[in-house]
Amino acid sequence: MERVGSDVARELGRFGTVAGLAPIVEAWPGAVGPEISRNAWPARIGRDGTLHVHTSSSAWAFELGHLAETIRAALGAAAPPRIKFVVGPLPEPAHETSADPRRTPPQPTEEQRLAGDRLASRISDENLRKVVAKTAAMSLAKRDSGRSLW
Repeated sequence: MERVGSDVARELGRFGTVAGLAPIVEAWPGAVGPEISRNAWPARIGRDGTLHVHTSSSAWAFELGHLAETIRAALGAAAPPRIKFVVGPLPEPAHETSADPRRTPPQPTEEQRLAGDRLASRISDENLRKVVAKTAAMSLAKRDSGRSLW
């Protein structure tokens, strides 16, 4: 099977600086992190080489405008000469699956469930007792997992 990467790059090159967007898009999430990636995404490269980044709001555009040089440095070799942030459409977010261990809270063990039950045992309201016991067990599981964030 023959690779088509060079053919695709050649064809994209016919359209000017659009071809230069691919390395930036690839480097973007790692350079800016998940929070900024959800609210700002590279849209196009202007004829003068300026990277135009769409943001979810004018507040994001304003704040990121102050961080343009820091973001350029983080992009490394893929960095454009200038970055401009403007409100515009963003790509659809990828569906996050609960199988992602960074997004799934740790599940309490039987021992942690029993400890939660013991902690909540003196609460007379049954519904409140169950909620507190479950919350305590989840808290114990989080503590024992070593993760600071879910």
